[in-house]
Amino acid sequence: MRQAALPLLFFCIFLAVWETLCRLFALPPFLLPAPSRVVHVLAAEAPLLFRHGLTTTLEILLGILLSLAVGVPLSIAMFFSPALEKAISPLLIASQAIPVFAAAPLLVVWFGYGMGSKVAMAAVIIFFPVTVTLLQGFKSCDPDMKTLFSVMGAGFLTTLRHLYWPWALPYFFAGLKVAVSVAAIGAVIGEWVGSTDGLGFLMMQANARLRVDLVFASIVVLSAVSLSLWGTVCIFEKNTVRWTERKR
Repeated sequence: MRQAALPLLFFCIFLAVWETLCRLFALPPFLLPAPSRVVHVLAAEAPLLFRHGLTTTLEILLGILLSLAVGVPLSIAMFFSPALEKAISPLLIASQAIPVFAAAPLLVVWFGYGMGSKVAMAAVIIFFPVTVTLLQGFKSCDPDMKTLFSVMGAGFLTTLRHLYWPWALPYFFAGLKVAVSVAAIGAVIGEWVGSTDGLGFLMMQANARLRVDLVFASIVVLSAVSLSLWGTVCIFEKNTVRWTERKR
């Protein structure tokens, strides 16, 4: 509670200053809406925001599942085969050099205007941090422990289950927390490029009608989704990687 008190205090001060400036300079809502107006829009447009927010949340969750389904086996395969890692690593790095806005139109062309392109966009953003951190976790395993398992005659799968995987879990969760925090970016960019639903689509429509207050309300909902996902991962981490808590 004490750790959250200071950020909460700064956030309240920020909102108070924002509200004061909007009222003091009589800023029009289409330029910069006051926090009180954003809260009013959140309440007034709650059904609309909930419907579009549900679509974006589903896209993010499916993107996370898709990236995990591909990234985790790929990390294990690259750890098992250094030759495969040397072949794939440049492609992984190159994929991150491609601007997200450049890839989004291609995904819309390939997967259409439905949910598929947004799920793929979210998965592309999530895939890299999850795969790289998990692989790094495998590599960081204590050499003495690996020698012990080898002397005891443990095969790769047994060693993976009882040594490599538990050892790499803190790295995996660190990458997953980063991934879920930025996953919304992929889904929203996909909705900006081509969509008929979702918070990104709603923001584009609201911006075209100079409903900046609705844009801010959509951002609040999107931030709440990202924070909820991040908090969920933290809870899973706390209940799964308990030995790190004891070390602290």
